[in-house]
Amino acid sequence: MTAKRANLPFDLCKFEFSEGYRFLLTSIIPVHRRPPGWGGIPVPWSDQENPAEKETRKKPGGTSYSKNLGWPTLSGFACPPQEGKSGQFRSLLHADNFPYTPPMPKLIPILSRLLILILATASSAFAQNDPEWTEPFPPFRIAGNLFYVGSKGLASYLVTTPQGNILINSDLEANVPLIQASIEKLGFKFKDTRILLISHAHWDHDAGSAKIKELTGASYMVMDADVPVVESGGKADFQYGDRPEFLYPPAKVDRVLHDGDEVKLGGAVLVAHLTPGHTKGCTTWTMKVTEGGKTYNVVIVGSPNVNPGYKLVYNTSYPQIAQDYQRMFDVLKSLPCDIFLGAHGGYFGLGEKYPHLKAGAANPFVDPDGYKKFVAEKEQEFRTELAKQTLAAK
Repeated sequence: MTAKRANLPFDLCKFEFSEGYRFLLTSIIPVHRRPPGWGGIPVPWSDQENPAEKETRKKPGGTSYSKNLGWPTLSGFACPPQEGKSGQFRSLLHADNFPYTPPMPKLIPILSRLLILILATASSAFAQNDPEWTEPFPPFRIAGNLFYVGSKGLASYLVTTPQGNILINSDLEANVPLIQASIEKLGFKFKDTRILLISHAHWDHDAGSAKIKELTGASYMVMDADVPVVESGGKADFQYGDRPEFLYPPAKVDRVLHDGDEVKLGGAVLVAHLTPGHTKGCTTWTMKVTEGGKTYNVVIVGSPNVNPGYKLVYNTSYPQIAQDYQRMFDVLKSLPCDIFLGAHGGYFGLGEKYPHLKAGAANPFVDPDGYKKFVAEKEQEFRTELAKQTLAAK
């Protein structure tokens, strides 16, 4: 008689378990509901271990269990160790190798709840903000009338002029007081913010915009393709629009920008370059600053990242995404850059460069070679991911 297979629409062998999941597993499945000989948590493979060579002993119902492994190997099946995965915790259950035996009606709902909890926990972990995003960072003058007023992980910039100031990136709602404190610590007034700009319409760069508009009355200017996302509070985003954890207070845009538009105030001129892909209206800002009698070209990169889950091939929500990414890299490579900055401090080495910013010394943020290297590395990452997805789609 051929054993029936359980109809499980998932492969638990693909899941890797951290220490946190050890608690999760032992908490969700009571001792009296676990199969005989199951310790309730998986154990790590070692580089020398080969599950196929483990001595096994038979149990009623035709299920065999390894002496040295905590998980049951139903029908003698075990997920093999994968290259580079030694020490990882792995499940030994696979949908295609899961026999339907009398205990299964009780086990299937347990495993289903376990899977749902694992996915929910993973999603929550992804949505959680990086602690560095809200970690204060000393505000400082980068060069000329350009100042850094962001956190350790989320970059915000202040351009000062005699007629008021321009703020680039509102960041998270929780960061608004931090940005205000940084501006005031530098000796400027937060309420003198006349214009608010962003690098792109993701919650970590624009969620605080509605609050800043309310507090300062600043005019909000956004690249055309990102306007629907900003004004919907993220709901119009091609990737995250249906994810509540990525939504934020909507804000009315006062001026719709287009590629090449200039934003002027009190002698300062910023140019908006459309560098799409990461978002449809991702914007790289350029301006000139004068320091010590010398003029520098400043580039504030929007984002060249291909986020996890982005579809570069057959993306019905954003059909031209791959072409837009390539357009973005072409634009970035064409921009003259002396002072290299970006939407995240990690792009341009904020933490590493800041300690070297000393009076009379060379400005560490003048880094044209670092800019070229960053763009080249990100373009290669994009091409690698595009090739991978293209191959998988064939």
